[in-house]
Amino acid sequence: MSIFHHFINGEWIASDKTRLNINPSNPDEVIGEYAEASVQDMESAVVAAAEAAKVWSSSTPQQRFEVLDFIGTEILARKQELGLLLAREEGKVLPEAVGEVTRAGFIFKFFAGEALRIGGQAIASVRPNMEVLTSREAVGVVGLITPWNFPIAIPAWKTAPALACGNAVVLKPSELTPGCAWALAEIISRSGLPKGVFNLVMGDGVAGKTLVEHRAVDAISFTGSTQTGKLIAQHCALNLKKYQLEMGGKNPLVILDDADLSVAVECAVNGAFYSTGQRCTASSRTIVTEHIYDSFRDAMLKRTQALKVGAAVESTTQIGPVVDQRQLDKNLHYIQIGKDEGGALLTGGERLAGSGYFFSPAIIENHNPQARLNQEEVFGPVSTLVKVKNFEEAMTVANATPYGLSGGICTTSLKYASQFRREMQAGMVMVNAPTAGVDYHVPFGGTKASSFGPREQGGMALEFYTKVKTHYLA
Repeated sequence: MSIFHHFINGEWIASDKTRLNINPSNPDEVIGEYAEASVQDMESAVVAAAEAAKVWSSSTPQQRFEVLDFIGTEILARKQELGLLLAREEGKVLPEAVGEVTRAGFIFKFFAGEALRIGGQAIASVRPNMEVLTSREAVGVVGLITPWNFPIAIPAWKTAPALACGNAVVLKPSELTPGCAWALAEIISRSGLPKGVFNLVMGDGVAGKTLVEHRAVDAISFTGSTQTGKLIAQHCALNLKKYQLEMGGKNPLVILDDADLSVAVECAVNGAFYSTGQRCTASSRTIVTEHIYDSFRDAMLKRTQALKVGAAVESTTQIGPVVDQRQLDKNLHYIQIGKDEGGALLTGGERLAGSGYFFSPAIIENHNPQARLNQEEVFGPVSTLVKVKNFEEAMTVANATPYGLSGGICTTSLKYASQFRREMQAGMVMVNAPTAGVDYHVPFGGTKASSFGPREQGGMALEFYTKVKTHYLA
């Protein structure tokens, strides 16, 4: 079996420890054996990045464009191959996996263009014969910590803007899905980057902690749990490091009486269950007004029960496995919590037959907005149904969580759609569309406990990966 090594200072570096990468559709299948970082591995990567940052920060926009464009072009050319790898290691069904790889390619292409557009301002001074200019400069060494649920798209949308702005990067992907990050690193290794500008260090939380706490790291961009995000924020604040956090969500989808029923059902099922519900933007709460409630519930149940759960690479599969045994146990645990709280399990919520980590999409009816299942993120294909009287109550319930990432509404009323967009306490709002699924060239992020710091993706990503300098010329 091949062993896949770290990429540090332009070389593939072995490690004393390794970890097996398992296919969640068939845990007996080993995808590969991947290096597991020691503290010294991470130390070497950061030191290499600190040296390389001095060179890359002075590179030309054209150099950055060519590197990023090369990466994006190869990702797109290999989207079927890389999509199959993603489906095998994470469990996302093959069409979604290929779509994610395609998105990663377009992200690099987008930031190739952004590298040519990074500029500043000329500002009139209040003093005579004085010229004032601003410019954007690289932050330095940026540590990127990415999760397992989007194992190539999230590394792409952090790495691409970091490189476009002239930073050196140390990427620490999730230990559950190192394969896609390694494949991305292999492409980057042939892109023409100077050695040390991009480094891949694989491992668990020990590697991540070492990266966060290293004195030579200037900024941390993290996607993961709110609990871990808070710990990172504490360290970075105490040590005056720049940080960016994308964390949890408990996203509502509001269905009003005037909604198109078929549109509402498709939005609810797609948002709650596709990608096995393993999206921070998944609509895990479906809030429905009383006059359409019964017909919507029956239609959603029918649609959910028709979903085909199975191996990610099978052409008929619509919902793949959850990522591992721990996540499967968590899903089952929350189903029991939902029952103990008095919720009615309408469908699903069971481990299905087969060797993989297969879990049937679950709908639990619980009209108490403060129930744990309506407040805590499960991160699986579990949706609650909450009945409310009207739009006003729906808005109160929708906003009554610690999170604020995404929120959606299904309605044919321009008035209510507009009011929802104003009043929803979330970074992203959707009208007659699933709460999950965003374009690669627009800002991504939330409010409250979902996000902290400048937005990711799109042109606004440059806010995090650069620092502003003001120039006075007399």
